[in-house]
Amino acid sequence: MPNSELMAIGAFAQRSGLTSSALRFYADSGLLPPADVDPATGYRSYGVHQLERAVTLRRLREIAMPLAGVAAVLGAGAEEAARLLDEHVARIEGDAAVARQRAAAIKVTLGGDAPGSLIAVLKGPVLAEAVEQVLTATATPNPTATATATGPTHEPASAVLAGLHIEASDEAVALTATDRYRLSTRTLVPVRTGERTWAGTVDGADLRNAVADVRRSALVRVEAVPHGIWLRMSGREDRHCRVLPEEYPDHRSLLASLGEATTRATVAKGALLRALEEHPGDRPVLRLTDRGVRVQAPDDELSGILLPAAVTGEDLRIRFEMTTLYAAVSTAIGPDVMLDLRGPLQPVTIRSADRGDLTTLTMPVTFDH
Repeated sequence: MPNSELMAIGAFAQRSGLTSSALRFYADSGLLPPADVDPATGYRSYGVHQLERAVTLRRLREIAMPLAGVAAVLGAGAEEAARLLDEHVARIEGDAAVARQRAAAIKVTLGGDAPGSLIAVLKGPVLAEAVEQVLTATATPNPTATATATGPTHEPASAVLAGLHIEASDEAVALTATDRYRLSTRTLVPVRTGERTWAGTVDGADLRNAVADVRRSALVRVEAVPHGIWLRMSGREDRHCRVLPEEYPDHRSLLASLGEATTRATVAKGALLRALEEHPGDRPVLRLTDRGVRVQAPDDELSGILLPAAVTGEDLRIRFEMTTLYAAVSTAIGPDVMLDLRGPLQPVTIRSADRGDLTTLTMPVTFDH
Protein backbone atom coordinates (compact mmCIF):
# COMPACT_ATOMS: atom_id res chain seq x y z
CA MET A 1 0.00 0.00 0.00
CA PRO A 2 1.42 3.47 -0.85
CA ASN A 3 2.71 5.32 2.18
CA SER A 4 0.33 8.20 1.39
CA GLU A 5 -2.61 5.92 2.26
CA LEU A 6 -1.13 4.82 5.59
CA MET A 7 -1.58 6.47 8.97
CA ALA A 8 0.61 6.26 12.02
CA ILE A 9 -0.97 4.36 14.90
CA GLY A 10 -1.53 7.58 16.85
CA ALA A 11 -3.41 9.27 14.01
CA PHE A 12 -5.45 6.14 13.36
CA ALA A 13 -6.29 5.88 17.05
CA GLN A 14 -7.55 9.46 17.09
CA ARG A 15 -9.75 8.98 14.01
CA SER A 16 -11.17 5.62 15.08
CA GLY A 17 -11.77 6.45 18.73
CA LEU A 18 -9.58 3.56 19.89
CA THR A 19 -6.49 4.02 22.02
CA SER A 20 -3.09 2.97 20.75
CA SER A 21 -2.93 0.24 23.37
CA ALA A 22 -6.35 -1.05 22.29
CA LEU A 23 -5.18 -1.13 18.65
CA ARG A 24 -2.17 -3.21 19.67
CA PHE A 25 -4.45 -5.59 21.59
CA TYR A 26 -6.83 -6.01 18.66
CA ALA A 27 -3.89 -6.49 16.32
CA ASP A 28 -2.47 -9.26 18.52
CA SER A 29 -5.94 -10.89 18.75
CA GLY A 30 -6.29 -10.86 14.97
CA LEU A 31 -9.37 -8.63 14.90
CA LEU A 32 -7.62 -5.60 13.39
CA PRO A 33 -4.08 -6.28 12.16
CA PRO A 34 -2.15 -3.23 10.92
CA ALA A 35 -1.81 -2.66 7.20
CA ASP A 36 1.97 -2.43 7.52
CA VAL A 37 4.62 -3.21 10.13
CA ASP A 38 8.13 -1.80 9.75
CA PRO A 39 10.43 -4.87 9.93
CA ALA A 40 13.22 -2.88 11.53
CA THR A 41 11.33 -0.88 14.15
CA GLY A 42 8.11 -2.83 14.49
CA TYR A 43 6.23 0.43 13.95
CA ARG A 44 2.59 -0.20 12.97
CA SER A 45 0.66 1.72 10.33
CA TYR A 46 -3.00 1.50 9.37
CA GLY A 47 -4.86 2.17 6.14
CA VAL A 48 -7.76 4.54 5.61
CA HIS A 49 -9.84 1.59 4.43
CA GLN A 50 -9.56 0.05 7.93
CA LEU A 51 -11.35 2.93 9.66
CA GLU A 52 -14.85 1.54 9.15
CA ARG A 53 -13.91 -1.81 10.65
CA ALA A 54 -12.15 -0.11 13.56
CA VAL A 55 -15.15 2.09 14.36
CA THR A 56 -17.51 -0.90 14.17
CA LEU A 57 -15.21 -2.86 16.46
CA ARG A 58 -15.19 -0.02 18.97
CA ARG A 59 -18.97 0.27 18.94
CA LEU A 60 -19.39 -3.47 19.46
CA ARG A 61 -17.07 -3.40 22.44
CA GLU A 62 -18.99 -0.42 23.85
CA ILE A 63 -22.04 -2.68 24.16
CA ALA A 64 -19.95 -5.28 26.00
CA MET A 65 -19.79 -7.79 23.17
CA PRO A 66 -17.05 -10.41 23.81
CA LEU A 67 -14.18 -10.82 21.35
CA ALA A 68 -15.60 -14.01 19.88
CA GLY A 69 -18.88 -12.25 19.21
CA VAL A 70 -17.11 -9.25 17.70
CA ALA A 71 -15.21 -11.53 15.32
CA ALA A 72 -18.46 -13.25 14.32
CA VAL A 73 -20.24 -9.97 13.61
CA LEU A 74 -17.33 -8.49 11.65
CA GLY A 75 -17.14 -11.62 9.52
CA ALA A 76 -20.88 -11.91 8.87
CA GLY A 77 -23.21 -10.43 6.30
CA ALA A 78 -25.69 -7.72 7.25
CA GLU A 79 -28.60 -10.06 8.06
CA GLU A 80 -26.53 -12.48 10.13
CA ALA A 81 -24.78 -9.62 11.93
CA ALA A 82 -28.15 -8.15 12.90
CA ARG A 83 -29.26 -11.52 14.28
CA LEU A 84 -26.07 -11.83 16.33
CA LEU A 85 -26.58 -8.34 17.73
CA ASP A 86 -30.17 -9.12 18.73
CA GLU A 87 -29.03 -12.28 20.51
CA HIS A 88 -26.34 -10.35 22.37
CA VAL A 89 -28.79 -7.65 23.53
CA ALA A 90 -31.27 -10.32 24.64
CA ARG A 91 -28.55 -11.96 26.75
CA ILE A 92 -27.68 -8.62 28.36
CA GLU A 93 -31.33 -7.93 29.18
CA GLY A 94 -31.73 -11.40 30.65
CA ASP A 95 -28.62 -10.99 32.78
CA ALA A 96 -29.86 -7.59 33.98
CA ALA A 97 -33.22 -9.05 35.01
CA VAL A 98 -31.50 -11.82 36.97
CA ALA A 99 -29.19 -9.27 38.60
CA ARG A 100 -32.15 -7.13 39.68
CA GLN A 101 -33.86 -10.14 41.24
CA ARG A 102 -30.73 -11.19 43.12
CA ALA A 103 -30.03 -7.64 44.27
CA ALA A 104 -33.56 -7.39 45.67
CA ALA A 105 -33.07 -10.64 47.57
CA ILE A 106 -29.73 -9.42 48.94
CA LYS A 107 -31.35 -6.18 50.15
CA VAL A 108 -33.82 -8.22 52.16
CA THR A 109 -31.05 -10.20 53.84
CA LEU A 110 -29.19 -6.96 54.60
CA GLY A 111 -32.25 -5.43 56.17
CA GLY A 112 -32.69 -2.93 53.36
CA ASP A 113 -36.38 -3.81 52.91
CA ALA A 114 -38.95 -4.00 55.67
CA PRO A 115 -41.15 -7.10 55.78
CA GLY A 116 -43.65 -6.93 52.96
CA SER A 117 -47.26 -5.99 53.67
CA LEU A 118 -49.92 -7.93 51.82
CA ILE A 119 -51.51 -6.20 48.82
CA ALA A 120 -53.62 -9.16 47.67
CA VAL A 121 -53.60 -12.86 46.90
CA LEU A 122 -54.60 -13.46 43.28
CA LYS A 123 -55.04 -16.47 41.01
CA GLY A 124 -51.81 -16.80 39.02
CA PRO A 125 -53.28 -17.53 35.56
CA VAL A 126 -55.80 -14.70 35.90
CA LEU A 127 -53.14 -12.22 37.03
CA ALA A 128 -50.78 -13.23 34.20
CA GLU A 129 -53.51 -12.80 31.58
CA ALA A 130 -54.53 -9.41 32.97
CA VAL A 131 -50.94 -8.13 33.08
CA GLU A 132 -50.33 -9.13 29.46
CA GLN A 133 -53.59 -7.57 28.29
CA VAL A 134 -53.19 -4.26 30.07
CA LEU A 135 -49.47 -3.88 29.33
CA THR A 136 -50.28 -3.63 25.61
CA ALA A 137 -51.26 -0.01 26.32
CA THR A 138 -47.90 0.99 27.81
CA ALA A 139 -45.49 3.33 26.08
CA THR A 140 -41.90 2.50 25.21
CA PRO A 141 -38.91 4.60 26.31
CA ASN A 142 -38.54 5.74 22.70
CA PRO A 143 -40.38 8.72 21.18
CA THR A 144 -44.05 7.91 20.93
CA ALA A 145 -47.40 9.42 20.14
CA THR A 146 -49.38 11.72 22.37
CA ALA A 147 -53.14 11.65 22.76
CA THR A 148 -54.75 14.50 20.84
CA ALA A 149 -57.89 14.68 18.79
CA THR A 150 -55.82 15.76 15.80
CA GLY A 151 -53.62 12.69 15.92
CA PRO A 152 -50.32 11.62 17.46
CA THR A 153 -47.41 13.97 17.89
CA HIS A 154 -43.91 12.80 18.76
CA GLU A 155 -42.28 13.47 22.10
CA PRO A 156 -40.19 11.41 24.52
CA ALA A 157 -42.27 8.99 26.55
CA SER A 158 -42.18 9.37 30.31
CA ALA A 159 -40.68 6.36 32.08
CA VAL A 160 -43.84 5.98 34.17
CA LEU A 161 -45.87 5.34 31.01
CA ALA A 162 -43.94 2.09 30.55
CA GLY A 163 -45.27 0.85 33.87
CA LEU A 164 -48.44 -0.83 35.12
CA HIS A 165 -50.37 1.16 37.70
CA ILE A 166 -51.84 -1.02 40.45
CA GLU A 167 -54.52 0.10 42.89
CA ALA A 168 -55.56 -2.35 45.60
CA SER A 169 -58.55 -1.81 47.87
CA ASP A 170 -60.41 -4.03 50.30
CA GLU A 171 -62.61 -5.25 47.40
CA ALA A 172 -60.58 -5.38 44.18
CA VAL A 173 -57.25 -4.86 42.43
CA ALA A 174 -57.30 -2.51 39.43
CA LEU A 175 -54.56 -2.66 36.76
CA THR A 176 -54.13 0.36 34.45
CA ALA A 177 -51.72 1.29 31.67
CA THR A 178 -51.63 4.19 29.23
CA ASP A 179 -49.38 5.63 26.54
CA ARG A 180 -51.39 8.90 26.45
CA TYR A 181 -53.44 8.00 23.39
CA ARG A 182 -54.67 4.61 24.59
CA LEU A 183 -55.64 3.47 28.08
CA SER A 184 -56.44 -0.05 29.29
CA THR A 185 -57.75 -1.04 32.67
CA ARG A 186 -58.88 -4.32 34.19
CA THR A 187 -60.25 -5.09 37.63
CA LEU A 188 -59.51 -8.37 39.42
CA VAL A 189 -61.31 -9.88 42.39
CA PRO A 190 -58.67 -11.21 44.80
CA VAL A 191 -58.81 -14.53 46.58
CA ARG A 192 -57.76 -12.60 49.66
CA THR A 193 -57.63 -8.85 50.12
CA GLY A 194 -54.70 -6.96 51.57
CA GLU A 195 -53.96 -5.50 54.95
CA ARG A 196 -54.37 -1.95 53.64
CA THR A 197 -55.06 -0.02 50.46
CA TRP A 198 -52.06 0.38 48.17
CA ALA A 199 -51.27 2.15 44.91
CA GLY A 200 -48.09 2.23 42.83
CA THR A 201 -46.74 2.00 39.31
CA VAL A 202 -44.75 -1.18 38.75
CA ASP A 203 -42.01 -1.47 36.13
CA GLY A 204 -43.51 -3.09 33.02
CA ALA A 205 -40.34 -4.95 32.02
CA ASP A 206 -40.06 -6.57 35.47
CA LEU A 207 -43.67 -7.75 35.25
CA ARG A 208 -43.20 -9.15 31.74
CA ASN A 209 -40.22 -11.14 32.95
CA ALA A 210 -42.28 -12.59 35.81
CA VAL A 211 -45.42 -13.47 33.81
CA ALA A 212 -44.35 -17.00 32.84
CA ASP A 213 -43.83 -18.01 36.49
CA VAL A 214 -47.01 -16.23 37.57
CA ARG A 215 -49.08 -18.11 34.99
CA ARG A 216 -47.81 -21.48 36.29
CA SER A 217 -48.68 -20.66 39.90
CA ALA A 218 -52.11 -21.41 41.33
CA LEU A 219 -51.93 -18.46 43.72
CA VAL A 220 -49.66 -15.42 43.86
CA ARG A 221 -49.18 -13.43 47.04
CA VAL A 222 -48.44 -9.78 46.16
CA GLU A 223 -46.55 -7.92 48.88
CA ALA A 224 -45.47 -4.27 49.04
CA VAL A 225 -41.98 -3.30 50.18
CA PRO A 226 -40.16 0.02 49.91
CA HIS A 227 -39.44 0.76 46.22
CA GLY A 228 -41.06 -2.42 44.93
CA ILE A 229 -43.40 -5.37 45.23
CA TRP A 230 -42.78 -9.08 45.70
CA LEU A 231 -44.67 -11.75 43.79
CA ARG A 232 -44.46 -14.78 46.05
CA MET A 233 -45.33 -18.17 44.55
CA SER A 234 -45.35 -21.59 46.13
CA GLY A 235 -42.70 -23.89 44.63
CA ARG A 236 -41.17 -21.12 42.52
CA GLU A 237 -38.62 -18.40 43.04
CA ASP A 238 -40.15 -15.17 44.34
CA ARG A 239 -40.02 -12.32 41.83
CA HIS A 240 -39.26 -8.71 42.74
CA CYS A 241 -40.62 -5.86 40.59
CA ARG A 242 -39.54 -2.25 40.98
CA VAL A 243 -42.00 0.55 41.70
CA LEU A 244 -41.39 3.64 39.59
CA PRO A 245 -41.07 6.89 41.57
CA GLU A 246 -42.80 9.20 39.06
CA GLU A 247 -46.39 10.27 39.62
CA TYR A 248 -48.87 8.43 37.41
CA PRO A 249 -51.23 10.44 35.14
CA ASP A 250 -54.62 11.22 36.65
CA HIS A 251 -56.50 8.58 34.68
CA ARG A 252 -59.41 8.50 37.11
CA SER A 253 -60.32 12.10 36.27
CA LEU A 254 -60.26 11.18 32.59
CA LEU A 255 -62.57 8.23 33.15
CA ALA A 256 -64.90 10.28 35.34
CA SER A 257 -65.09 13.09 32.76
CA LEU A 258 -66.21 10.87 29.88
CA GLY A 259 -69.65 11.76 28.59
CA GLU A 260 -72.45 9.35 27.85
CA ALA A 261 -72.10 7.28 24.70
CA THR A 262 -74.08 8.68 21.76
CA THR A 263 -73.48 5.56 19.63
CA ARG A 264 -73.04 1.97 20.77
CA ALA A 265 -72.07 -1.00 18.61
CA THR A 266 -71.63 -4.66 19.42
CA VAL A 267 -69.65 -6.54 16.78
CA ALA A 268 -67.86 -9.89 16.47
CA LYS A 269 -64.25 -9.44 17.53
CA GLY A 270 -62.80 -11.86 14.95
CA ALA A 271 -64.67 -10.29 12.04
CA LEU A 272 -63.57 -6.79 13.02
CA LEU A 273 -59.93 -7.85 13.33
CA ARG A 274 -60.02 -9.54 9.91
CA ALA A 275 -61.52 -6.43 8.33
CA LEU A 276 -58.77 -4.29 9.85
CA GLU A 277 -56.13 -6.74 8.61
CA GLU A 278 -57.50 -6.49 5.07
CA HIS A 279 -57.71 -2.69 5.16
CA PRO A 280 -55.08 -1.26 2.80
CA GLY A 281 -54.23 1.88 4.76
CA ASP A 282 -52.87 2.75 8.19
CA ARG A 283 -55.83 4.94 9.30
CA PRO A 284 -59.10 3.03 8.86
CA VAL A 285 -62.51 4.64 9.15
CA LEU A 286 -65.43 3.02 10.97
CA ARG A 287 -68.85 4.03 9.67
CA LEU A 288 -71.62 3.05 12.10
CA THR A 289 -75.24 2.97 10.99
CA ASP A 290 -78.29 0.83 11.65
CA ARG A 291 -77.01 -1.47 8.88
CA GLY A 292 -73.85 -2.36 10.88
CA VAL A 293 -70.21 -1.31 11.08
CA ARG A 294 -68.36 -0.63 7.82
CA VAL A 295 -64.54 -0.59 7.79
CA GLN A 296 -63.53 1.71 4.93
CA ALA A 297 -60.92 4.09 3.57
CA PRO A 298 -61.35 7.79 4.51
CA ASP A 299 -61.72 8.92 0.88
CA ASP A 300 -64.17 6.20 -0.22
CA GLU A 301 -67.69 6.29 1.18
CA LEU A 302 -69.02 3.28 -0.73
CA SER A 303 -66.28 0.63 -0.48
CA GLY A 304 -64.99 -1.29 2.52
CA ILE A 305 -66.23 -4.27 4.49
CA LEU A 306 -69.67 -4.18 6.10
CA LEU A 307 -69.82 -6.15 9.35
CA PRO A 308 -73.07 -7.28 10.97
CA ALA A 309 -73.44 -5.39 14.24
CA ALA A 310 -76.04 -4.23 16.71
CA VAL A 311 -75.80 -0.42 16.48
CA THR A 312 -77.89 1.98 18.54
CA GLY A 313 -77.84 5.77 18.70
CA GLU A 314 -76.56 8.28 16.17
CA ASP A 315 -74.91 7.41 12.86
CA LEU A 316 -71.19 8.10 13.13
CA ARG A 317 -68.06 8.17 11.02
CA ILE A 318 -64.80 7.99 12.97
CA ARG A 319 -61.14 7.46 12.07
CA PHE A 320 -58.31 5.72 13.97
CA GLU A 321 -54.65 4.92 13.77
CA MET A 322 -54.49 1.23 12.80
CA THR A 323 -51.97 0.31 15.49
CA THR A 324 -54.12 1.91 18.18
CA LEU A 325 -57.46 0.40 17.20
CA TYR A 326 -56.17 -3.08 16.34
CA ALA A 327 -54.34 -3.48 19.66
CA ALA A 328 -57.40 -2.37 21.62
CA VAL A 329 -59.73 -4.80 19.85
CA SER A 330 -57.32 -7.75 19.88
CA THR A 331 -56.92 -7.74 23.67
CA ALA A 332 -60.67 -7.80 24.36
CA ILE A 333 -61.98 -10.90 26.14
CA GLY A 334 -64.59 -13.09 24.49
CA PRO A 335 -66.03 -13.37 20.96
CA ASP A 336 -67.73 -9.94 20.84
CA VAL A 337 -66.62 -6.39 21.57
CA MET A 338 -68.74 -3.40 22.53
CA LEU A 339 -67.79 0.08 21.32
CA ASP A 340 -69.13 3.12 23.17
CA LEU A 341 -68.61 6.23 21.03
CA ARG A 342 -69.11 9.88 21.93
CA GLY A 343 -68.52 11.59 18.61
CA PRO A 344 -65.70 11.69 16.04
CA LEU A 345 -63.13 13.40 18.30
CA GLN A 346 -63.80 11.86 21.72
CA PRO A 347 -62.23 8.77 23.34
CA VAL A 348 -63.89 5.49 22.39
CA THR A 349 -64.44 2.82 25.04
CA ILE A 350 -63.79 -0.72 23.82
CA ARG A 351 -64.70 -3.61 26.09
CA SER A 352 -65.86 -7.17 26.01
CA ALA A 353 -69.56 -7.42 25.30
CA ASP A 354 -70.14 -10.10 27.93
CA ARG A 355 -67.27 -9.37 30.36
CA GLY A 356 -66.64 -5.75 31.18
CA ASP A 357 -63.66 -6.13 33.49
CA LEU A 358 -61.18 -5.26 30.69
CA THR A 359 -61.76 -1.79 29.27
CA THR A 360 -59.69 0.14 26.75
CA LEU A 361 -59.98 3.81 25.80
CA THR A 362 -58.75 4.65 22.31
CA MET A 363 -58.24 8.10 20.82
CA PRO A 364 -59.44 8.73 17.25
CA VAL A 365 -57.74 11.06 14.76
CA THR A 366 -59.22 13.82 12.64
CA PHE A 367 -59.93 13.27 8.98
CA ASP A 368 -57.50 15.98 7.89
CA HIS A 369 -54.60 14.43 9.87
